[in-house]
Amino acid sequence: MTRKPRTAAVVGGGIGGLATALSLRNNGWSVDVFERARRLPASGTALGLWPAALGALDALGVGAQARSLSRPQTSGAFLRPDGGRIATLDVAALERRTGEVPRLISRPDLLALLYGAAGEEAVTFDARIADIRTLDGSYDVVVAADGLNSAARTALFGPRHRARYVGASSWRGTVEGEAGSITETWGEGLRFGITPLPDGRTNWFACAVTPEGQRNPGREAATLRGWFGHWHAGVREVLDRLTESEVLRLDLYYLDPPLPAYARGRTVLIGDAAHAMTPDLGRGACEALIDAVELTRALTAAPDVPAALRAYDRVRRPATRRLVRAARLMNRMAHARRLTGLRNAATRTALALGGPPA
Repeated sequence: MTRKPRTAAVVGGGIGGLATALSLRNNGWSVDVFERARRLPASGTALGLWPAALGALDALGVGAQARSLSRPQTSGAFLRPDGGRIATLDVAALERRTGEVPRLISRPDLLALLYGAAGEEAVTFDARIADIRTLDGSYDVVVAADGLNSAARTALFGPRHRARYVGASSWRGTVEGEAGSITETWGEGLRFGITPLPDGRTNWFACAVTPEGQRNPGREAATLRGWFGHWHAGVREVLDRLTESEVLRLDLYYLDPPLPAYARGRTVLIGDAAHAMTPDLGRGACEALIDAVELTRALTAAPDVPAALRAYDRVRRPATRRLVRAARLMNRMAHARRLTGLRNAATRTALALGGPPA
């Protein structure tokens, strides 16, 4: 007698949601994904894939395709506004430790890869789930992957656990042509990052300490040039190529206070819904991929779903909470307005002693 497949509902069709759908379907589950957007995004900036995330993509069966769509990060440096070096990311040491180097991939490419592998028929677009608790009882497990401002998180744990403004805004986009190697330049309350993309264009981002919600309509590019136009040549080269229409501005948030658990009953939160962090370590998408794989492992090891979700929580909550704290600390350091010399020395020492988490 053929066993009926277990069923899962995934609320959110971003990286974490699609990876979870793929992982569960690879293990015999029937999965329905509910995504509120009408389609996958056609544009977006670059994501870093650290070794642990590449291992997760291998477990999902799409590691080779992800590598073919991405670009290896063979170097990286933190700079001062005059171009002087603060510290170097020792990619060779990371490769010796893990067997991998970080890779860079565009968000739309990664989403399209996961979407195609998970099965397009599994995803329902333009589908809003007003209350995730209404799915309980209709599926063996319900996965909340609905992002930073998760309605599922609020429904399960209340409004106290919410996205908090970190005190800084981020501007980002892409420009045509390559503009040097991977760098992140730190000033006083300001920083600017440059990342070459696999297609020959350049991804960039800027951050500044600003009031929440502040905007400069029609003048965001001019504002950036005013802040960063006197920085080193690599930054100026990107600024020279900017057009106002290509600048995306977002305020930065993180989840605070942290959740007391990532699961309740047969419902589990993953990705930013569970552990939204500032982007300073480049680990948000990576941890969502790892969540998907670890969740499937827990559900496979323990047929009892609530017990499996508790086991998942014991593994993932401590690990991701450490990263949330580390990203918050990095954010504070990067946006320091005083004692920047001491900050730079501390960053150099930290990278020399331990390097970034892989």
